[in-house]
Amino acid sequence: MVFLFRSGSLKEKLNIIFKATRTHARNLAIFAVIYKTTVLLLRHAPPSGKEASYDTFLGGLLGGYIVFGRNSRSSVNQQIVTYVFARVILALAKMSVQKGGLVPVQLREQVGGNAWPMFASVSWGAVMWLFRWYPETIQPSMRSSMQYIYTNADHWGGFRDFLIYNK
Repeated sequence: MVFLFRSGSLKEKLNIIFKATRTHARNLAIFAVIYKTTVLLLRHAPPSGKEASYDTFLGGLLGGYIVFGRNSRSSVNQQIVTYVFARVILALAKMSVQKGGLVPVQLREQVGGNAWPMFASVSWGAVMWLFRWYPETIQPSMRSSMQYIYTNADHWGGFRDFLIYNK
């Protein structure tokens, strides 16, 4: 994406990619250390000395706050958290249609078969509406990509603008 939607020299673009990759790897590693340490401490804490059902949640909560939540709104962190959020929503949706879930047995198959198309269409409908009417609310790198694809592409003067780079 950096090569498509960012201006600058090859060296500048590679530097951006290196920094983002380093930030991504470092933050996930720090999160993993905090998470594993928290779960280990909770597992051996009194009164039971055993793993409790909430240990993993508390470990994730603490790690998420320290690494991704507190004073750290970089574009890399926003992308990681957004990715995780989307996966959580999909997992919760799957749980809702499984045995013992929120959806009654007679509706499970119908809901399960239509859940993904509905999720995809509502997601795209919402982002296009936001882009058209409230573009400032969209994360900057996504907004930049959308600007390039959906606005700048309306006006091009030749092959170079159309396929290579359109300002």
